[in-house]
Amino acid sequence: MGLVSSFRSLSGTTIEILHIVAGLVAAVGITWAAAWSYPLGWDVIWWCGAAAMVATLAMGIRPLRRARRLDREPRRSEA
Repeated sequence: MGLVSSFRSLSGTTIEILHIVAGLVAAVGITWAAAWSYPLGWDVIWWCGAAAMVATLAMGIRPLRRARRLDREPRRSEA
C-alpha cells in the first residue's frame, strides 16, 4: 500500500483538518523564528502571529464545512 493510496483513503474532513493544522504549525514556526530574531519586537510579533493564526482558522471553516457536507452525502456509484 503506497503513500498515495493511503492518502486517498482519508476523508475530506480529515484532509481539511490536516491543512488547518499545517497552517497553524507554519504560523507558529514563522512567528517564533521572527520573535527570536528580533527580541525588541517580541510582543508585537506574537500579536501579529496570533492574528495570522486566527485568520488561518477563519479561512479553514468554509472548506471544512463543505468537506463535512460532502462526506455525509451517500456515495454514488461511478459507472
